[in-house]
Amino acid sequence: MELSLTSISRANELSVPFRRRPVTIREAAGSGPATRLVITAKKKVRIDGVGAELNEIASLNLDAAPARRRVRSAFKEVQLQLDHCLFKMAHPGIRTNEWYELNSNGLEVFTKSWMPKLGVKPKGALFFCHGYGDTCTFFFEGIARYIAASGYAVYAMDYPGFGLSDGLHGYIPSFDGLVDIVTENYSKIKARPELKGLPRFLLGQSMGGAVAIKSHLKQPNAWDGVILVAPMCKIADDIVPSEPVLKAMTCLSKVLPRAKLFPTKDLDDLAFRDLRKRKMAVYNVICYNDKTRLGTAVECFKATNDIEQQVRNVESPLLILHGAADKVTDPQVSKFLYENSSSKDKTIKLYDQGFHCILEGEPDDRIFQVLDDMVSWLDSRTSGS
Repeated sequence: MELSLTSISRANELSVPFRRRPVTIREAAGSGPATRLVITAKKKVRIDGVGAELNEIASLNLDAAPARRRVRSAFKEVQLQLDHCLFKMAHPGIRTNEWYELNSNGLEVFTKSWMPKLGVKPKGALFFCHGYGDTCTFFFEGIARYIAASGYAVYAMDYPGFGLSDGLHGYIPSFDGLVDIVTENYSKIKARPELKGLPRFLLGQSMGGAVAIKSHLKQPNAWDGVILVAPMCKIADDIVPSEPVLKAMTCLSKVLPRAKLFPTKDLDDLAFRDLRKRKMAVYNVICYNDKTRLGTAVECFKATNDIEQQVRNVESPLLILHGAADKVTDPQVSKFLYENSSSKDKTIKLYDQGFHCILEGEPDDRIFQVLDDMVSWLDSRTSGS
């Protein structure tokens, strides 16, 4: 029986690579059925529309950053030529810069900026926190250009283990540690002379919503506002694993934290409402789309539980945007955040029939509606700057 992370509380077989023989554990001492760990391997999906050479490059093992950087370099121009509204918009004069920031842990963290055209003073600065199955170098390229053309400096980074940054692909050894890395990197950028006196905002999408909220909770006065898009800020009650399974997961994570334990559904079907755009998701060649690593899963559960316990401490101005038909992160959870946060300036917008990727996977008019809602909210809080 193979189930996704969203139904792990009912799973009786969990898949873990790196083992020659199945291993059996018990949910709790002396009770419940045995749980078997079974060897499986995820096949690489062939990318239609590109030649054999690019497909061979895309099939590389992406566990290490150098391989991911090679793949991204090979596909960079191909991605920008996709027939997607985010890539077809003409925004002349937008200035971009890419670099690797060496952080205090000795890791190279990929960082990128998008600035308004020369001669336009930014109205504010927006800092992006990407989702679990994403990077800052694919669809966000178009999103960032749109926001920069609206008069904002935009900054983004790949977390360690994701995209072009150092680290084992898809592995989060500590969610709080991840938040610290994001805070450190963005604090350096905020200290730059060109941003002096400008309002600073966080934008968090999906898992990046949890990163953004926890960053705000650690530094309540560091941001002038937080935008959350389909945030992963609380695990729905019908998704939370049973107590015995959660204990087993936690114990196993201390022994096999990097093991790719959880089989996952094809999230593209759940994330993209527009079928034509759904087919383009395969071009996000360096995103992590394999089974969830055990340590990562446990850290995400811990992070969302922490946010749920501290939700009343969320005081920043909030804009929460969510597709009403999202099956990846529950819109009811966004309502929970909106209703229980202590923010005096908060807005929530649920988009009818919208799936998870409301910035990338909806019909064109909906994507521009969401982008315009974001820019309007930012404009209303930067008019005096």
